[in-house]
Amino acid sequence: MTGTTKGALSSKGPLPSRPYDVAVVGAGVVGTAIARELARHPRLRIALVEASGDVGDGTSKANTAILHTGFDAVPGSLESRLVREGQRLLAAYAAESGIPVEPVGALLVAWDEDQHAALPGLLEKARRNGYGAARIIGADETRAREPHLGPGALGALDVPGESIICPWTTTLAYATQAVRSGVDLHLNSRVVSVGSDEVGHVLSTSRGALRARFLVNAAGLHADVLDRLVLGRGDFTVTPRRGQLIVFDELARDLVGHILLPVPTALGKGVLVAPTVYGNVLLGPTAEDLDDKAATGTTADGLDGLLTKGRRILPALVDEEVTAVYAGLRAATEHDDYRIRCHEDRRYVTAGGIRSTGLTASMAIAAHVTCLIADAEPGLGLKEPVDLTPVHMPNLGEAFPRPYQRADLIATDPAYGTIVCHCERVTRGEIRDALISTVPPASLEGLRRRTRARGGRCQGFYCGAALRELHEGRGEWGPA
Repeated sequence: MTGTTKGALSSKGPLPSRPYDVAVVGAGVVGTAIARELARHPRLRIALVEASGDVGDGTSKANTAILHTGFDAVPGSLESRLVREGQRLLAAYAAESGIPVEPVGALLVAWDEDQHAALPGLLEKARRNGYGAARIIGADETRAREPHLGPGALGALDVPGESIICPWTTTLAYATQAVRSGVDLHLNSRVVSVGSDEVGHVLSTSRGALRARFLVNAAGLHADVLDRLVLGRGDFTVTPRRGQLIVFDELARDLVGHILLPVPTALGKGVLVAPTVYGNVLLGPTAEDLDDKAATGTTADGLDGLLTKGRRILPALVDEEVTAVYAGLRAATEHDDYRIRCHEDRRYVTAGGIRSTGLTASMAIAAHVTCLIADAEPGLGLKEPVDLTPVHMPNLGEAFPRPYQRADLIATDPAYGTIVCHCERVTRGEIRDALISTVPPASLEGLRRRTRARGGRCQGFYCGAALRELHEGRGEWGPA
């Protein structure tokens, strides 16, 4: 059985007055995954509420795009279990939905004696986390596997199961499938206060009130704020941890074959070098604890620090052309684990403190949250989920045929042979498809995340005007 009733998509005007069974606040990768999982229960009336004008517009759009094995999580933690389960679920979902994934593997490289001495402990941690494929390799094999490494590498922990993935398409696939299966997606709806009535929660938003029997907090960087609005107190505090990254041109791609990881520290996994599914190479992130939850700007000091570390890891990389720099904020807390908790008496679940592993764990987090809701509220009828109609997302990855390369597709529709963004080889057909899709972009930045347009060497210098014209005139293609 499949869910078939399409939900509503709104970005302006008052919100519906009829109460929902469940409202999910936050349309990042975790919130959209939860909404999608809840949509497997067609009796429910579900709202996905997002402060921004697009899905995946916060932390989810600016990460290192790695599908983790969870080898280095804290053994026995909720994060460890959900990352392990989520990796399996998302790998299968990606294959079904057309989300680009490349299993390139990772090498955790030791650059000094202390780091080398830490490798056996990391190998044992991987085994305690249920990952048995890792092994320690010597300096010669490390160099043979990555000939462009800088001098001095003493060895590495080989983690063959680590993969790279498209984070933009993942979030969009969840949102698309949720809306097509009956979830109402309300954008530009920032929650400013939370009250209650005889039904349950009353969310006061920037677009008016929304009522729901059960509430799920997937608000990312603002999850602690929403927690206090609902509970009158907070179980955790989110400290935004800025990660600045440098994106190198596609010509640098041959310099690296694996995800190159450092030995981790208390602040995170450190600075890595990783290929992307788009054919670029990433260097980063930094780890800077801040007070400002909107501080997504890059800094000269941060980028200089990355280049210094990159020069040791992969010296030839820093001589390559830089395509872009960006920064994302991770939802770090004072705790080592995810902050996922059900407050049964309040009909409320918090899914907070979801750091960089949240992309990998997203489907498992969604299943876990749904189980918590089912146990807390048996009357919602969450015991017999149905299968959802599959979605197939546009391919943004270089390891798979893109539309401009497919003669069969171009023969059917010449728009797929008309390139608009030459840096990233994005066609008019892809732009049209994005603009009339179930969850269309509200901005050129959103269009970039759906097509890669403006994401290449010229950053939209040549194609920006044409893309803006197409975006503003999207009505010519009719409804989705």
